[in-house]
Amino acid sequence: MGLDHFSRGLGVRSSVRNLRTGWIALATFLALIALSALLVAVFSRSTRIADELAREDERVLVTRYLDQLGSSIVAAQKVQLTWDDAMRNAVLADNEAWANHFLGDFVWNNLETDAMFLVRPDGSLIHGWAQGRPTSDVGYQEVRWHVEDMIGRAKHNVPLGGRIAGMKKLADIDWPVAASGQPLNRWAATPVLRHGRPAFLSVIAIVPDNDYSLLRREPNYVATLRYLDGSILNKMGSDLVLRDISYVPDEARIGVANAVPLSTAFGDHIGWITWTAKVPGPKIVQRTAPVLATFILFFLGVVAGGAVIVRRMRITANELKASEAQAQHNALHDAMTGLPNRVYYMQRLRSLLSEFIEGEAQGNLFVAYIDIDGFKLVNDTMGHHVGDELVRQVAHRLRGALPREAFLARFGGDEFVLLHASEDGARAADRLGSKIIQLMRQPFIISGNTLEVSVSCGLSWGPEQSEDPGELLRRADIALYRAKQRGRGRYRRFTPDMDASVKLRREMEMELRLAISRGELSVAYQPVVDTGTGVILGFEALLRWNHPERGEIRPDLFVPIAEQGGLMIPLGTWVLRHVFTECRDWPDCDISVNLSPLQIMAGDFLPMLAGLLEETGMDPQRLVFEVTEGVMLDRSAHVIGVLRELNRMGIRVALDDFGIGYSSLSYLRSFQFDRIKIDRSFVSNIERDRDAHSILCAIVTLGKTLRMKVVAEGVETEVQRLLVQAAGCELVQGYLFWAALPAPEARSLLALRDAEALLRRAS
Repeated sequence: MGLDHFSRGLGVRSSVRNLRTGWIALATFLALIALSALLVAVFSRSTRIADELAREDERVLVTRYLDQLGSSIVAAQKVQLTWDDAMRNAVLADNEAWANHFLGDFVWNNLETDAMFLVRPDGSLIHGWAQGRPTSDVGYQEVRWHVEDMIGRAKHNVPLGGRIAGMKKLADIDWPVAASGQPLNRWAATPVLRHGRPAFLSVIAIVPDNDYSLLRREPNYVATLRYLDGSILNKMGSDLVLRDISYVPDEARIGVANAVPLSTAFGDHIGWITWTAKVPGPKIVQRTAPVLATFILFFLGVVAGGAVIVRRMRITANELKASEAQAQHNALHDAMTGLPNRVYYMQRLRSLLSEFIEGEAQGNLFVAYIDIDGFKLVNDTMGHHVGDELVRQVAHRLRGALPREAFLARFGGDEFVLLHASEDGARAADRLGSKIIQLMRQPFIISGNTLEVSVSCGLSWGPEQSEDPGELLRRADIALYRAKQRGRGRYRRFTPDMDASVKLRREMEMELRLAISRGELSVAYQPVVDTGTGVILGFEALLRWNHPERGEIRPDLFVPIAEQGGLMIPLGTWVLRHVFTECRDWPDCDISVNLSPLQIMAGDFLPMLAGLLEETGMDPQRLVFEVTEGVMLDRSAHVIGVLRELNRMGIRVALDDFGIGYSSLSYLRSFQFDRIKIDRSFVSNIERDRDAHSILCAIVTLGKTLRMKVVAEGVETEVQRLLVQAAGCELVQGYLFWAALPAPEARSLLALRDAEALLRRAS
């Protein structure tokens, strides 16, 4: 009877469990259906969003391209219109033959303008040309009101190619001039509709380039019309990688194409620029549908194994609870000594310091940075097991002798850091420092060896000295460094003079001198790639200093120290020898090396360079030396002679960081540079800053005019790459492709490049 009752009880409980399991299974099945439907809905919505985002990105690119087109047309014309001869023959005198040749014919042949007008400041026509040929009937009256309005707008526009430094008083108007006194071009541009065809209308003033006195009254203006179809639309489609780009006069004919409106500067809508959008949605659906189906099947398998997982989770939950406390302890404590580690110490420091800052505790919180003197010698002479035991005994002695409320941590190696609160300031620091030093007077007995070991200690305290935890620790570290400089076995309190920048620079200068002599510096190589193909064409050698105590030190910090401390010549020689030796056997590629102005000015630079080339066997024709604009400031015969001798040796010269310094065009005529490197500041804001993109386009146009390659630095996104490619940059560097790499990795990239090229040729 009892057994039967017990069996019935078990049966009831089993039925209840089965019922619960059934409900759980049903709920899981329904949840799976709901989840699947939700996934399909979310997936469909995501593809639509992806399509719209892709279309929006295309519209942004086309809009920005159109915005910059007018400026680029004006920038190209400015070269011919900033000219003393233009002032004499087209403003001060009406030399029709000169205007026909140097304005109508020249602009048509070089810029392919469809119509061009020389007009007075009031908008009245002087001469007209159609496709470079003079004609009296060029339809000027149809656009005259546009020209007059553009002249009015030009008088309120920011002048192209310069910043207004003042206004020159003319007979009839005030004219903007640059700091040098050179008159600046006034200009304006707008899309217009002419004969049912969209065109860009630009107006730009004629100004002198050398004889500024020629500008005595408001000058004449040159207005040009270039139809926005044909070659311009083809080039836009090629630059932006868009298909079927065209002009549509009304919205009804747009259909499913992507489009942006085209409006004049006066707000009149004149049509649409349309193209076939590249939507990723269908491809996403095609490629991910199998994945989605696989996921659903996988999810069914997960549900089937859910019971097993739940059971295992119950077992592991208890195990996790037991190990969580141990894991937390391990994460916050040093394994060797059992003391708190750096993470725990910084948490404690922030917490306690906030109590003193907020007035919950009185006095100061002291940070004592402790280091065992001669610890490396103990490790090297007696073995690491003795060193480890010494660390443990020092920790035990400090923990046992210091007050119970003191908080002691080990940062690693032979470094300990102490937290201690006291009502006093400097006197309390002296008491604490003396006690720490006295604790080490007694020798340590380790493995039968008697070791007499001292420690050095640096102290700081807050909030009196600082309210920042990291700053307190840094100051204690500086005081420790000073204590070791004074002979070790002593303590030092932090004082403001320890942190003086001049002393830090002197220390870094000494350390840099030692790093050069010991070969502790290194060189990393950042790839320079072809803008269109992404193929590696060369590398820029970048100096690195990984300090054994300070860690990685930036070149913009230690290079000025080297220049001011007279170390630039040996540092530069070390870099050249290292790069030549390391790269001489690399596969075909350019190697760019930065030169300091001090190197170029050195009297023995060329003989030293020739000696290094002969010593290392480096091919000079693979080298590109990068110089900054500061090298060209004095334009001395010595500098020009050195640069020309580099060319004679086969070494190419590039102008680095162009656009952020003096950017004078005069020195570009004094020496033929191989390439211009555009500073990363123009590239980093190119997506959002129209001015940056305008400057980029102007520099590229200038470089191509002077037969120089243009390199864009700091390309980090695909949009930036497309924009610099559209602007005409031939070479790029940046994290979009690669950061600076160690030499073995750089050489591996070259090997991969050559292997891929061989495969392409074989196929």
